[in-house]
Amino acid sequence: MRPGTTASRGGAGSRAAGDERALTSVAAGERCPGGEPRDLPRLWHVTLSVSGERIPVAEVRRALEQLAHDHPFLLTSRYADDHAEIRYWEEARDLHDAAAVALRLWGEHRQTAGLPPWEIVGLEVIDRPTYHQRIAAGYGPVLATPVGVHPF
Repeated sequence: MRPGTTASRGGAGSRAAGDERALTSVAAGERCPGGEPRDLPRLWHVTLSVSGERIPVAEVRRALEQLAHDHPFLLTSRYADDHAEIRYWEEARDLHDAAAVALRLWGEHRQTAGLPPWEIVGLEVIDRPTYHQRIAAGYGPVLATPVGVHPF
């Protein structure tokens, strides 16, 4: 055996001198079961719901507009004087990562965007195929609200 090499899994490395191992390529879909590499990021649709004490709606709107300006990934926000909902697409390796980012969003940007001191009361994270399946079936998230910040 040459220095720096290891024996084959099949035994003692019994290839005859001069025998070359054939190299083959692996199609991208064959890298892992299911056809998609598990460590590549995917898109997740996030709906974050927050609620708390009443705040003037003008302040809520201004804060959500500032958040959308600071982070243009936000797809849409709906609000009232005591609750709000933020929807956006998150790119993450898995649901756990997407949910962790979503759960930090409100608290981490409370000061910079002037968000109300509300608590997170709901979180939904679904993958892109599920989102599109729901839309096609007619029971997905309400699409009537255009992109941006809007009252309920």
